[in-house]
Amino acid sequence: MAYLFGHFRELLTPDGEQIYFGISKDGFNWEQVNGGRPVLTSNIGEKGMRDIEIAKLRNGRFVIVTTDLCIARRWDENYNVDWKDCNHNGSKNLILWKSDDLIHFDGPHFIDFSAEKYGCLWAPEITYIEEDDEYLLHWGSTVETDGFNHMSIYCCTTKDFESFSKPEILFTKECEILDSHLVKIGGTYHLFYKNCNPGMNMHETAPTAYGPYTHDGDFDRIMEALGNPGAYEGGTSYILPDGRWCILFDFFGCEKEKMGYVPFVSPAPGDAHIKMRKEEFSFPYGFKHGGVVEITDEEYDRIRDYYG
Repeated sequence: MAYLFGHFRELLTPDGEQIYFGISKDGFNWEQVNGGRPVLTSNIGEKGMRDIEIAKLRNGRFVIVTTDLCIARRWDENYNVDWKDCNHNGSKNLILWKSDDLIHFDGPHFIDFSAEKYGCLWAPEITYIEEDDEYLLHWGSTVETDGFNHMSIYCCTTKDFESFSKPEILFTKECEILDSHLVKIGGTYHLFYKNCNPGMNMHETAPTAYGPYTHDGDFDRIMEALGNPGAYEGGTSYILPDGRWCILFDFFGCEKEKMGYVPFVSPAPGDAHIKMRKEEFSFPYGFKHGGVVEITDEEYDRIRDYYG
């Protein structure tokens, strides 16, 4: 068993907001792929890809879904960006890639939700819903009906990543929320998301992907103890070879802050009593908002041999 991390780098130039790969044999020590250069680049839409989600389907194929956005093309002369304008006027599509072998890819293609009157579609994630044998694609967005002023989590379903159900709301609160990470462990769905007031990651649990969700107050206190909980977002998780649960949060900021994912670990999957464990992990540079998928040793060797 090995791991593949699809991510971006958020350099101050457009090449950072493309798809990068990292690989690991143990889930702790990560190495760059392709000499630290993009594996895939976008020439459609906003010509950038952020918030990289990679999933291995039941049939063995891989899909990658990303936000269609390039912040580096929106910087002003002082490296500031109008995030509200991004929410209103950013791409109404997601970007899709498919592959059988992680070497040859079909894409980029749009997943087109432009008719649904969304603002920019942020941070897509894929969750397999075993009981329905289908995939739940979920993301954060504002909508025209409330003036593009309130971000919630929306979703649709698909069995093949060719056709998609009509989007609907998955999870919302009185304050804005974003960056949903949804994973099933045992009989429980665990939802992590970035809450905007107070600004920090939160955790909820439910018996189904659609709720009803129960808030985890203990997790709030863990986040509050960080001192600057609002700096973390873009959660993703995977199970380490030793059986512990690794939950990664992206320390928000661009290349000038020299930060990326920060690892937190709990004793077992489903136990959200996490502790920061930076000392146990190594990254070649600051991986930004992405996702981790388990791959076989053969797939690991193939990626390493092909990309160098």
